[in-house]
Amino acid sequence: MEEQQPKATKFMLNYGLILGLVSVIFGVMLYTQKMHYEMGTPVIVISVLLTVVAIFLGVNAYKKANGGYLKISEALKIAVGIALVSTVISLIYQYVLINFIEPDFMDKAIEMAKPKAMAQNPSMTEEQWEQGVAMQKKLGWLRYPIGLIFSCIIGLVVGVITGLILKKSKPEY
Repeated sequence: MEEQQPKATKFMLNYGLILGLVSVIFGVMLYTQKMHYEMGTPVIVISVLLTVVAIFLGVNAYKKANGGYLKISEALKIAVGIALVSTVISLIYQYVLINFIEPDFMDKAIEMAKPKAMAQNPSMTEEQWEQGVAMQKKLGWLRYPIGLIFSCIIGLVVGVITGLILKKSKPEY
């Protein structure tokens, strides 16, 4: 008698929801500390580490539920699914933050970025800066699909690595 294979979507949703909620909590923590304008290296590293841990735990849980067996393709599917679900939750939080909680978020973020940008490019005129800001505001909606794509790519890479580490084929007999 053959065992029934567990549903990958269950693991994608469960671990994606967990990662999404942890990401929102991290975002709220940054907001309460007035650090939500900064996307410095420590914030990015912590976000990526949270993603890596959640994907590894999700793929490993699937492997255990599947009798200790795992194909790389299953690891990829679960990893990208976890990344996708968590990113949708995180992007919803960002949308609510930027449009409802703090409507002047973009203006403040641009204002904080101006001195650094001017220092990096001293030949930039005020007019060029204003044109760049106008273009950034006009194309601000691109942040959501780009974030989704970037997150799926991270999920793909982490899924391949996790799949290679945890893979175990079922015997042929």
